[in-house]
Parts: sequence; structure tokens; C-alpha cells
Amino acid sequence: MKILYISPENTVGTLSYWKRAHESSGNVCRYVTWYRSSGGFPEDICLNLPLIASKPWFIKPRVAFVRHVDGRDPYAELPGYPPLWNPPNWQKRLFQMREVLWRPIIEQAIREYEIEDFDIYHFEWGADFYRDARFARKMKANGNKIICAYHGQDMRNRGVIPEMDKISDLNVTSELDLTFRHPNLKYLFLPYDVLAFQAKKEPGSPLTICHATTNRRIKGSDEIIRVCKELEQNHGIRFIFIENQPHAKVIELKKQADIYIDQITDHAWGYGMNSLEALSLGLVCVTYLNPTYEKFIPDHPFIIAGNTDLKKKLLELIGNPTDLPRRMAASRRWVEQRHDFRNVVQKLYRYYETIGVRI
Repeated sequence: MKILYISPENTVGTLSYWKRAHESSGNVCRYVTWYRSSGGFPEDICLNLPLIASKPWFIKPRVAFVRHVDGRDPYAELPGYPPLWNPPNWQKRLFQMREVLWRPIIEQAIREYEIEDFDIYHFEWGADFYRDARFARKMKANGNKIICAYHGQDMRNRGVIPEMDKISDLNVTSELDLTFRHPNLKYLFLPYDVLAFQAKKEPGSPLTICHATTNRRIKGSDEIIRVCKELEQNHGIRFIFIENQPHAKVIELKKQADIYIDQITDHAWGYGMNSLEALSLGLVCVTYLNPTYEKFIPDHPFIIAGNTDLKKKLLELIGNPTDLPRRMAASRRWVEQRHDFRNVVQKLYRYYETIGVRI
């Protein structure tokens, strides 16, 4: 079986794990990205398309422009089941103009890398190269399977692209809240190479707390920083704050920690790749899980904390250092069972079976 992933970006390295997972099962897998990962994750076929990036120089002016022209918050969650992408005409015209520049690059890559010669197409963010889904529609007409994967803001704030939703054979997500926003969306635990890391078994001295972010608002980072700096000053802990750093540096800093704080808001439910890295390293992980999420993973090892009780929960951990090795072992055990890519891909193959694909 030949499987192709198409994605704007290898955002947190997930495409690399999917490639390894499929190949370990005897399949051919490649991935195409539109631009290079801001985190320095590996690329396979990277198109280096112009006029798109995940860098602040691109994002901030775009957000300010939308707020000024449309008078709306681009981060506001859209209504609908599912929410639908329906931007103003001026925005559609901008996409069309950009795609005029993109088309020669895309068509050259299709020929050079034989991109039309695959059996299954995964469209990350539910997005084709073109907003009218012309490439996906062509592959569908050729009898290939179309899979859309959603990761959060693509559905919450942008909305499902109708042309893609109509032809998708399977929709998947690793964001639990999105399963309540779409009538046909299957859940997959986010894949990770857990076994690539040696887990810490004992806390260090001084006890070290870490937090990493690329979006302070979503994570509640300002409150996390305030609380941890206070604990650093009054309770002898060390605090490491990581923001918009290359992935290799992020991992090296996390290895120095004993406790990791993911997020304390409910803007994006639960936890993500930052937590998977921390759990794989054997760190005690603090995050906010709302009651729905906690019911979904009742065996989880997380310390649940929000805006109002973060300091209290951290003081409990700091005050009971002899309990930390048990919690560290539980972190590693759980993430191996739930998130190691060798296990997650088998769940994906069971979903494949529901759309008539056997591997």
C-alpha cells in the first residue's frame, strides 16, 4: 500500500512518526509539506511555497489585517456542525491569486515525485493544495481513498472546507473536542516515538519545573510564568521557560526538568505533543483536563490544574518529593501504551478497514 500525507507543515514532527509507522508495517509512505517546519522537524518533500509560513512575521500582520478589514477575531470559534469555511470574497480572491503562483511549483512536484501514484491520501488540516480541492477531487475520481485529519484551529477557527468534506472517506483527529463538532470524526491518539527516550526515574536537585509554549494565550503561559517564578524565589525550585525555540533545544531543556506544565486553560482541550515528550522523558506532567476529557482517559497520569489552583497543585508535588518516582514511572507506562506510534498505527488500520482498505 502506498500512503501519502499532504500538509502545510510538519508542525510537531507527527508526519515523521506516521511515515515510520507505516513503513514498519511494510507500506510505502511519504509526506509533502508546503513550507519548512518552524520547529526544525524533518522534511520529506518540501515545496517551499511562497506567501505562507507559521512565523510571527507572517501570522501577526495577517491576524491584524483580518481584524481591521472584517472587524472580527480570527481566533473566535465558529458555529456549525461542522463549522464551515466561508470567508469573504476578498479573502477567496487572495487565495486564488496565491494559488496562481503556487501552481507551477505544485505541478512540477506532482510530476517529479509521482504524487498521483498513491493509494491513500491523508490531507492534514483538511486542506488540499488548492482551496477548491481540485487535486483531491482528481485523486478521488481515480478511485483513491481520501482522508482528512483535523488538529484544532483548522476546524475551530477556519472551519471545514466544504469541497474536501464532501469527498472525504474518513476524518480523524487527535483533539477530543473536535469529535463534538463534526458528525463523522474518528479519534486517534497522537503518535510519538516514545521508545526513543530513556525515562528519568528520580527527580533532580533542585527540583526543576518546565513550561514550553508557542502561544501564550492558548496555554495560559503568563499565569504559569508568574506562579513558577514565585515558587523559584520562595520554595527553592528551578524554573525553565521555553518559547519558540528549535525542537532539538526544547528536548535538551526538557531533559533537565522533573515536572512539566502543559497548559492551564480550556482553549484547547487536554494535552498535546509537549506533554507526550515530557511523559516519554518520565516527567510528572501538569495540565488542565475538563471533566469530559478526564472521563475519556480515566487511567491518565496527569496532575490536573487550572488557572485558580496551579500554585496549590505544584506545592503539593514540591512538598512530596518521595512520591515523584512513582508518578514518573506512571507517566512513561501510560504514554507507551496510548501514544507510541507502533500502537497508534494499528488503530488507524482498523479505521481503514471501515472504508474498505485492508493492510
